[in-house]
Amino acid sequence: MEPFAIGIVAFLVVFGAALFGILARNRLPEHHLTPESRDAIKLATAIIGTLSALALGLLIASAKRSFDDAGAELRATAARILLLDRVLAHYGPETAEMRASLHRLLEHRRAEIDSGTLNSASLNDGLDIEPIQDRLRDLIPKTDAERWLQARALQLSGQVAETRWLRPETEAGGFPGVFVVFIIFWLALLFASFGLLAPGNATVIGFLLVSAISVAGALVLIIDMDHPYLGYIRVSDMPLRLALERLGKP
Repeated sequence: MEPFAIGIVAFLVVFGAALFGILARNRLPEHHLTPESRDAIKLATAIIGTLSALALGLLIASAKRSFDDAGAELRATAARILLLDRVLAHYGPETAEMRASLHRLLEHRRAEIDSGTLNSASLNDGLDIEPIQDRLRDLIPKTDAERWLQARALQLSGQVAETRWLRPETEAGGFPGVFVVFIIFWLALLFASFGLLAPGNATVIGFLLVSAISVAGALVLIIDMDHPYLGYIRVSDMPLRLALERLGKP
């Protein structure tokens, strides 16, 4: 789901519903807007408002969890790559080429996050952990220490590869479309009731316009945060930058 497209649709639907309420107020017979009718409308909108608040709370919690999980995964990946580099350094000079490949891999991943180009196709660009794993398996350890280092390196590289393949799958998810549609529908009902019960003057219309923009902007931010590697609100690449400064050191 494109956040800005959903935000524009939400704004048009919500503000359009408010204008429809204002127009309906001017056309409805007086007995449709008696105090008893207004009280019933207010009770109904209170229920819808509660449902909307709960749904938005669920969206915010889900987006925040996705963002936090992505940040934790990025920090874990940077730490594992750094540990893998240190293990290879302890193994011996025959791992120098693998350490150089590891540096290029980390640079590539940092560039992916900066440009927001992470997708399934980027996994097949030749810059991945699997060639390093193949060279690790080709090593012939001569001592128990080298065998332990080889096993440890394979373990770390496997964890990095697992995270690498999980990230695009996570980005391909997102909120269910029906869920977002119902939230927009509930918000439209709320704004329609605002327009129906409020006088149709310029001040009211101006406040409804600002409120509709705020609601649409909130949806944009929430949905964008649910894509922490691709959206405008992205996880920081600082862990990768710090790891790059330490890679390749003896």
